Amino acid sequence: MQTHDQLVKKLMRRPGVRAEVERIERDETVLLDALLKARQEARLTQARIAERMGTQAPAVARLERSLATGKHSPSIATLRKYVKACGKSLVLRVA
Repeated sequence: MQTHDQLVKKLMRRPGVRAEVERIERDETVLLDALLKARQEARLTQARIAERMGTQAPAVARLERSLATGKHSPSIATLRKYVKACGKSLVLRVA
């Protein structure tokens, strides 16, 4: 039986897997960075963001963690609520 690290190393040798992991990390890291920057600029905690969104702090933590891990993609409505709670607006652009 392989360890997790051994399996990841083996899978990352596959070109398709490596390319997809790199794409996900690039896209979601940019989004996570933007959300965290907005929260930092607004000087808000996860708990305060949650309060403004009408949810609980663990939900905000899961949202931020999901973008860090790439395991879940939040809806546009959720992203809109998050940035609105930071006093910003969500702008999507297709380039």
